[in-house]
Amino acid sequence: MALPFRKDFDKYKHIDEDEILGTLTSEELKQLEQALEELDPENSLLPAGLRQKDQTTKEASASFDRERLLAYLEKEALEQKDREDMVPFTGEKKGKVFVPKYKPIEPQREEKVTLDPELEEALASATDTELSDLADVLGVHSFVSKSGGKEGIRAALRKGDLRSVVKAKKVKPVYEDPPNTTNVEETLQKIKANDPSVQEVNLNNIKNIPIPTLKEFAKAMETNTHVNKLSLAATRSNDPVAIAFSEMLKVNKTLKSFNVETNFITGTGILALVEALKENQTLTEIKIANQRQQLGTAVEMEIAKMLEENSVILKFGYQFTQQGPRTRAAASITKNNDLVRKRRVEGDLQ
Repeated sequence: MALPFRKDFDKYKHIDEDEILGTLTSEELKQLEQALEELDPENSLLPAGLRQKDQTTKEASASFDRERLLAYLEKEALEQKDREDMVPFTGEKKGKVFVPKYKPIEPQREEKVTLDPELEEALASATDTELSDLADVLGVHSFVSKSGGKEGIRAALRKGDLRSVVKAKKVKPVYEDPPNTTNVEETLQKIKANDPSVQEVNLNNIKNIPIPTLKEFAKAMETNTHVNKLSLAATRSNDPVAIAFSEMLKVNKTLKSFNVETNFITGTGILALVEALKENQTLTEIKIANQRQQLGTAVEMEIAKMLEENSVILKFGYQFTQQGPRTRAAASITKNNDLVRKRRVEGDLQ
């Protein structure tokens, strides 16, 4: 059933709008534009300044003086008193009256200092060179420059004003970690040779180790059977290094402690280490905290899942940002430590 107001629309279906617009003059097009604007003044697709007619072309009517009007409005605003804000029904004025606080300035009293007769005699008989040396010691160059010579030194000592003296500050000892003296190339060769004297490798804070060299350490550790502690904190290690050490953790059966804190490892490298720890059953301590960017919730969930499946890790160095993974990881570490304690007690009983 056709609507009543649409019954006469069929005769307009075949009208060519472009042909009609082409026959209109510029004045008729302008009138059409104004009519269309009146039909839809709240068109959200147009900027706010284009939603109404342009009336700036109209000429000023009557005797309008803009400057005079502005001056009148400013005068009226200044003469109009502010309305007092009263509490309803009581007539009390709201708020408190602002009273500025002025602190009286107490004049500083000048303390007169009397010099010993011996000092007065010494100043009177001192030469200009001696006075200059004394000024350097006392730090009263401002008085010497103003008064000059003996008078400047005497004025400084009598007034007791030694504000220009440079006081020495107590030196605070700076406790810095000594530089790491580990020979990187020599240590690498010993690891490759499976030297039994090398059981702990500490490369912390050595920032100039090339990435290929760090990968060589990972490759050498795959066949090493003596190193049980490896630390690579603050060595600028990245994801390729972490992936290389993850491959090492899958085959190494000797390493007990591994530290890669304060590096540039992202979630990709950490996930590779996590996957390797699902297979490793000898590592008891691992530290991965303080990387350059946060690992994210998904990585933290994978870490918590790995710790729940791994029954060997007793220490895990990482500050979780989410409560869920943090709780699961803490429960898993506590469970692993309880298992070790239980085995030790059973061994002592036997």
